[in-house]
Amino acid sequence: MHLPSQRFLVVSASMGAGHDAVAGELVRRLERAGHRADRVDVLDLLPAGIGPGLRAFYRAAVRRAPVVYAGIYRAFFRSGPGSGPRPGTAPLAALAEDRLLALAERLRPAAVVPVFHLAAQLTGRLRARGALTVPSAVVVTDFAVHRQWLHPGNDLHLCVTEEAAERVRQALGRPAVATGPVVARRFLGPAPGAADWRRRFDLHAPGRPPVVLSAGAWGAGTQLAATARLLSAAGYLPVALCGRDERLRHRLSRWPRVAALGWEPDLPGLLAATRALVDNAAGQTALEALATGVPVVGYRPIPGHGREGVGRMAALGLTDQAADSWELLRLLDALTEPSALRTRRIAAGRRLFATDPAEVAARLAEVVAVCDPF
Repeated sequence: MHLPSQRFLVVSASMGAGHDAVAGELVRRLERAGHRADRVDVLDLLPAGIGPGLRAFYRAAVRRAPVVYAGIYRAFFRSGPGSGPRPGTAPLAALAEDRLLALAERLRPAAVVPVFHLAAQLTGRLRARGALTVPSAVVVTDFAVHRQWLHPGNDLHLCVTEEAAERVRQALGRPAVATGPVVARRFLGPAPGAADWRRRFDLHAPGRPPVVLSAGAWGAGTQLAATARLLSAAGYLPVALCGRDERLRHRLSRWPRVAALGWEPDLPGLLAATRALVDNAAGQTALEALATGVPVVGYRPIPGHGREGVGRMAALGLTDQAADSWELLRLLDALTEPSALRTRRIAAGRRLFATDPAEVAARLAEVVAVCDPF
């Protein structure tokens, strides 16, 4: 069935860089499919000062007070069977309603596409009471689907795995499909910059297998320096991705056998030149590594969504998870050299991306065709 060109409004969130990366790639896919796509940050839809304050609090909690963030996650995000009413983000979502409705009225999209859980709560509330008169299709970016992704008002959920889609269907009784993760196409094909990165790594530490340490856009690693020292002592070249945390990059740069990098534009080339990635959040960088064919080991995950996501990825056989430093080294010894484990993990990671990248755009166009407005 040929579906006509449509206009979409993608609602992201500048919480780190992962959700914005998904939103950007989603816009590109929609436009390649002949549609028009606009993009807005849900934090910009909140009253002045609230969005930046929320981002600053979240960043500080994840980086400086993980115990506080773990408590927030338990209270607001994790389901609690038999525990009675639990707090949610409805009051926060309500503050963004007027601006989203005004934007929808001006742009007149055929559908709104949240890629962040607060945005999903926002569109779900508006759809449930008929204020938003076009379908909302949520792109769920997490492997462990927490309850803030779930609102029965939304029309469709696009999930990274069939397990995640089944969780949505069971929780809401609403349509959900597995379309795989949304990563940029440049991670799915040959990486022209890989040869240059291999030369750079070999000059930096000849004979040492490079292993990436990922700390996200904010440098939110759990004892990242200690992990770097451990890998260096074991004969690896730790390649620490410090994101935009320049203080962390300068600190790690003092060690001669650690490659400490800031925000790196050629991540496909860098990943393709390395042997494994040590991940702490089950975020976009871990998915980009799997798409590139690089095995991933979860280690010292950040609390909340990081710990649950790392656990789910390992349980699905996509990655491995190390409980301590000895297990981390044992896994890296197997994954960085030719081995049956390395072959299995690369194959499992690539199967995650077996769906046609255009499938997400097609599903979004389809929801417009089949969903009647309230």
